[in-house]
Amino acid sequence: MSLSPEQVQKIAHLARLELKPEQEGAYARQLSDILEMVGALARADTERIAPMAHPLDMVQRLRADVVTDPVGAEGRAAFQAIAPAVQDGLYLVPKVIE
Repeated sequence: MSLSPEQVQKIAHLARLELKPEQEGAYARQLSDILEMVGALARADTERIAPMAHPLDMVQRLRADVVTDPVGAEGRAAFQAIAPAVQDGLYLVPKVIE
């Protein structure tokens, strides 16, 4: 796919790039090459390829999904006692978004 100078200018504008007229040709070739490579990948036959989440055949070691409290109830009470503002066991913070 070959990009026109107008398309290159539009892409440069969207990317907030200042593009000089003498640079248009080089950028057009590079962008066209990228689009051609993406097209080649899109044409690849992936019918018999199973989807995968990771390229390595490894199993991630996971810890048990349980609630833990490293400081305990006493630690939480101590931290909340020195907090500037607490309500119903929650820390109150200043509003950031107006």
